[in-house]
Amino acid sequence: MIFDLEMIKSYYDGLPSVVSRVKNDLKKPLTLTEKILYSHLYGADRHHPLQRGVDYVEFSPDRVAMQDATAQMALLQFIQAGKERSAVPTSVHCDHLITAKLGSAIDLNTSNTTNREVYDFLNSICGKYDIDFWKPGAGIIHQIVLENYAFPGGMMIGTDSHTVNAGGLGMIAIGVGGADAVDVMAGMGWELKFPKMIGVKLTGKLNGWTSAKDIILKVAGILTVKGGTGCIIEYFGEGAESLSCTGKATICNMGAEVGATCSIFGYDEAMSKYLTATGRKEVADLADRVRQYLTADPEVYANPEEHFDQIIEINLSQLEPYINGPFTPDLATPISKMKEVAEKNGWPLKIEVGLIGSCTNSSYEDLSRAASIAKDASEKKLTAKSMFTITPGSEQIRSIAERDGYLEIFESIGGKVFANACGPCIGQWDREGADKKEVNTVIHSFNRNFAKRTDGNPNTHAFVASPEVVTALAIAGDLTFNPLTDTLTNTNGESVKLAEPEGFDLPPKGFIKDNHGFQKPSTDKSNISIAIDPKSDRLQALEPFEKWDGFDYIELPLLIKAKGKCTTDHISMAGVWLKYRGHLDNISNNYMIGAVNSFNDQTNNIYNQLTKKYEPAPTVARTYKAAGLGSVVVGEENLGEGSSREHAAMEPRFLNVKAVLVKSFARIHETNLKKQGILALTFADKDDYNKIQEKDTIDIVGLSQFASRKPIKITLNHHNGEREVIYANHSYNESQIEWFKAGSALNLIREANRKRLQANNPKP
Repeated sequence: MIFDLEMIKSYYDGLPSVVSRVKNDLKKPLTLTEKILYSHLYGADRHHPLQRGVDYVEFSPDRVAMQDATAQMALLQFIQAGKERSAVPTSVHCDHLITAKLGSAIDLNTSNTTNREVYDFLNSICGKYDIDFWKPGAGIIHQIVLENYAFPGGMMIGTDSHTVNAGGLGMIAIGVGGADAVDVMAGMGWELKFPKMIGVKLTGKLNGWTSAKDIILKVAGILTVKGGTGCIIEYFGEGAESLSCTGKATICNMGAEVGATCSIFGYDEAMSKYLTATGRKEVADLADRVRQYLTADPEVYANPEEHFDQIIEINLSQLEPYINGPFTPDLATPISKMKEVAEKNGWPLKIEVGLIGSCTNSSYEDLSRAASIAKDASEKKLTAKSMFTITPGSEQIRSIAERDGYLEIFESIGGKVFANACGPCIGQWDREGADKKEVNTVIHSFNRNFAKRTDGNPNTHAFVASPEVVTALAIAGDLTFNPLTDTLTNTNGESVKLAEPEGFDLPPKGFIKDNHGFQKPSTDKSNISIAIDPKSDRLQALEPFEKWDGFDYIELPLLIKAKGKCTTDHISMAGVWLKYRGHLDNISNNYMIGAVNSFNDQTNNIYNQLTKKYEPAPTVARTYKAAGLGSVVVGEENLGEGSSREHAAMEPRFLNVKAVLVKSFARIHETNLKKQGILALTFADKDDYNKIQEKDTIDIVGLSQFASRKPIKITLNHHNGEREVIYANHSYNESQIEWFKAGSALNLIREANRKRLQANNPKP
């Protein structure tokens, strides 16, 4: 079965004329990014040049994708919108709630029991609103999307930051919060600041131990975790065309780690082959007919510096494997330098666990290349000195890997296969001994490696590498091992060298196309009820947030002044907290518990201005709320980087946080705050961060004149009676200011739908 074939055909039929019209209106050659963005403008007949990084634009995405952890809150909001069905094709994938512990079958059975209430809720609501439902065990959302839904030239939003994975199949795919998804599902335009564009020219060809993963690891080192913020990264060149489709997806997936809006490759033969192999030859044939419109104009790639805001060039023939980390995905070290760097920094050299798989690197190509190393090691009488785990991306990939003998090969060196789910990549790993908080090292092929993310232990040094390098280093058990040059001693006492990895872009025996775990929306909705038990601690119906009362915010106590890196994992942790993603009250008990208090360098220990005691962050916030007080959160650079989870914005709104004032925001988190009615502000002078004192109360004034590009006046009321005036900037446009006034973007949607129903059903 090919999903959405008629929609795809209709899009391709109209694409040549749309692109021609855009080129005529703009009078210039177009990047691939521009072709897709302009062809998805919401309600546009004519096109004028849009200012990159300045103009807010509404788009019409082709589809929406959600994973089970974020889908709960997104669909609870969609219920409030009052719509009968989703306006665009939408899917929900159950991949986040499965805890990795004992092995695939046992862990999946455990999840089906412990998470049944949530799975039943998602199943029923998908049936009611015509949403595709993928059961637990079917696979990770991004791999399922690549195998079934993504198509070149399309546009998708998804409630997961790694939605960008679909860029590997030539799709503009962007991670968003649930409120954005609700907009599109409700038939509205989706708003985004028109992105800047970074061009990455790839020359040469990968060889030996290098893989597509090493390209993005190097790019991360160049751009850092915020260098791609507000940008789309477009890869091109002979090196790009030499990569497999799933290799391209790996690069796009981890583009989220540099803050990029998304990453994309132009349509080529590798994509055509992948579409055909995954049972979508009709889509490949359609794309082949409009191939010139699914890549940039030749003039763009001939003179890229004239069309992109920044150019990066990488020679793949000279690229070596990279290992990034610990604690941040942009600390990039070539493998030849790792021994020197690790010893200099005092990182623990013994690797306790090597983990391959996840949504970033779980394709057939990844597993086949890693298996070739494991097979070579086994034949040379080597076994893994580290614990070794494998997480397939989908049931399709798992079953093919089993059929072709790869899983047996991994097990021969001591590997353990986990369920087709996110697992350790998002902290869903019940790792034995993690509670002891011992200093240790793990290496994985995932995308993120923030402190505590993998196993909850702040002392776990997590490093990111390709599946090939992870497998080799798990066999060696040593972070300083370089498989390109070093040897190992086998059980016979012989010195042996691992052979270079070999693998297949696509399975020689073909894919197994049975859509395991897929459930079509119900055609009979008469018996579908969405029951939420009022006593449930997993699910809670939402109440609309109150609209702004029209007054300035006066004497708001400072809740926390966060120090340093503050990701969405610090703001709203995953791991054990995932089970509360559908219960706003309960999950708000994790708000800011991972953020470092700048006044004492401790986590979850902040000053309560009412009790005069140091208490957990959620306790203090609830105390202020109970007293009828709002509060203010202050932070540093790139606040909210990482996951798209809107809980990091809904929790403070629920706890009556009125404003978040920082040096800079990560894109998705800033939008999420705006959508929920919280003021998202940035210091006009970043040094003013240092003026915030622990016992300050804060006035935010002039809100009745809140306007686009107009700074906001803030008064800091210090404990000693002194007052300081500072100013904050913001990126609100006029429509976003209406979100603030209404109390949330969803309040506006619900009111518009109420008026529509009234107009269609006037009272007699």
